[in-house]
Amino acid sequence: MKNPIARRIYDYTRNFPPFNLMERETLLELCESAEVKHLSIDQFLFKKGETPHSKVYLVREGALHLYGEEGEQLILLETHDEGDVVGLRPLISEDNYAASAKAEEESIIYAFGIEEFEKIMQQNAVVSNYLLRTFAALARSRFDTNEKAKIFLHHGQKMPDDFPLIEVQTIRASKEPVTCRPSDSIQAATKLMSDRRVGSMLVTNPEGCPIGIFTDRDLRQRIAGGAFDPAEAVSNIMVSPVVTIAPEMTVADVQILMVKHKIHHLCVTVDGTDGTPVVGVVSDHDLLVVQANNPATLIREIRRARIGEQLAVIRDKAEILLKKYIYQEVNIMFISTIMSEINDALIARANQLAEEEMISDGRAKPPVKFCWLGLGSEGRREQLLRTDQDNALIYENVPAEQEESVKAYFLHYAKIVTSILHQAGFAYCPANMMASNPQWCLPLKEWKKNFSGWINSGTSAALLHGNIFFDYRPLHGAPELAEALTQFIFEELDDKTIFFARLAKNALENPPPLSFFRNFVVERGGVHKDKFDIKSRAMMPLADAARVLILKNRISGVHNTVRRLQRMAEIEPQNADVYEQAADAYEIFMRYRALQGLKDMNTGRYFDPAELNKLERVNLRNSFKPIDEIQTLLKVRFQTAFLG
Repeated sequence: MKNPIARRIYDYTRNFPPFNLMERETLLELCESAEVKHLSIDQFLFKKGETPHSKVYLVREGALHLYGEEGEQLILLETHDEGDVVGLRPLISEDNYAASAKAEEESIIYAFGIEEFEKIMQQNAVVSNYLLRTFAALARSRFDTNEKAKIFLHHGQKMPDDFPLIEVQTIRASKEPVTCRPSDSIQAATKLMSDRRVGSMLVTNPEGCPIGIFTDRDLRQRIAGGAFDPAEAVSNIMVSPVVTIAPEMTVADVQILMVKHKIHHLCVTVDGTDGTPVVGVVSDHDLLVVQANNPATLIREIRRARIGEQLAVIRDKAEILLKKYIYQEVNIMFISTIMSEINDALIARANQLAEEEMISDGRAKPPVKFCWLGLGSEGRREQLLRTDQDNALIYENVPAEQEESVKAYFLHYAKIVTSILHQAGFAYCPANMMASNPQWCLPLKEWKKNFSGWINSGTSAALLHGNIFFDYRPLHGAPELAEALTQFIFEELDDKTIFFARLAKNALENPPPLSFFRNFVVERGGVHKDKFDIKSRAMMPLADAARVLILKNRISGVHNTVRRLQRMAEIEPQNADVYEQAADAYEIFMRYRALQGLKDMNTGRYFDPAELNKLERVNLRNSFKPIDEIQTLLKVRFQTAFLG
């Protein structure tokens, strides 16, 4: 390469997707025809509504902000820095730009010709797939209510959060299937698939009966390979005839048909034949969701387990399901519900085994009613991975002469339970926040005294305990004891303005790293040096804020952070956008942490930001903004500035 500028462009671009997916000679040729653009601060690269340029852009130096419009106000949608590709619309769609790109700093931009890029996409399916998926991800809003908390870029049907934990008899088809006519162009059909966020397109006749189907896999394999021109008719690439099924088809029958025909989608029609109108589509992803999201078998195994090691094996199986959920992009709150049901069953079984062991050792059954409480992430129904234990035990008040013996009984009992949970893979709490600690194994009156002290003292230790113990949830035993404690707490919180202000200020201790545009805030020392702490820097600020708000509104029974924020959106419609975006951000953080934990076989709390791809970095970085917004709301509402 004789052109020194082209050589510099090549040396830079080869480190970033999709350029690093190209063959060396292809990239060299692309860089030979590239242009270099210089933008001053506040200069637009392109504006919303403009006719698409004949270029695709890569940020070499500086920063671009992507803006949408809300009335006359500009709304920040995305932030792009070095290595980000901008302006993909001309490659994918003939529509005008949907947003404006403006330089926030002095910036250098590399511009590549559309024709050269299109040629590469036709020859390289990997590059084509990457660009199509990137465009699909960036085209939707950061907090699209239909595509919340997704990291991966393909689209799949999500099951409802209240999906019953029973064996399902019939498969559920997607509603409102997307269809086109055989004479429609491939390009038009592809755009419709992107706009409707679906992975398959049914081709129908004027009566609505299916005559063909094509999927995103077909597009990648056929169009990206150059076998078809996007201007051609859909009839040239559709698969025909379509395999059809009736709405009442069972899961087993669907699975057999997919295996038999070696296909991934089935068309649901009114009577199961291709002579009646289409009513839905079933994909292999839907099948996976139905099968994997049915933990009945695992829960039955848990109830039959006799030792902690057996529970560990079952929990391992649950994590295999978790991995499938995550990689298939099942709704994160549904995953949370399923994993909580499994964890709850496991904890309940550990309690039952402890009771059996106590009896076999010659001890009587529990002397009084008691309730095993889950704290922390388990209390909030957010424990996707196995973290350390956080639990407590509450039992009925007893006469003074019985206090010592009753407490000794429950301490011994709790020690057995925590030991079984440890065998099942739940590590002992390093801070000893467990029911086997005499501090956290108490009668109801002592728990009331503790909470009264935490609410009225306002010390740092009290606030710390409040953050942990206000998230309790009954998991085994007599739930009425937990309910009595909750009622007492709400009564104690009446007119406690200073307490809420202190609790709110405590929730502001971890501000979002918004000022760190190009780099994440990482740990400066220790075993996690140069790692990002997603728990303390992203999840805790939202969990703490949601806790303060839900307590202030005296709402019981809503334990999960996302549910709390969604409930606040219902209570305060004037702040609904803030709460909903914060809830969506929390779902994203939950998914990232689960992904990291599955990858590293740990709690997923710490990860190296360098391992994230550009889209993942942008996705995470954009999710920090709602933290700032909800913390601003706390500052104003609880007047935290006056606390000093």
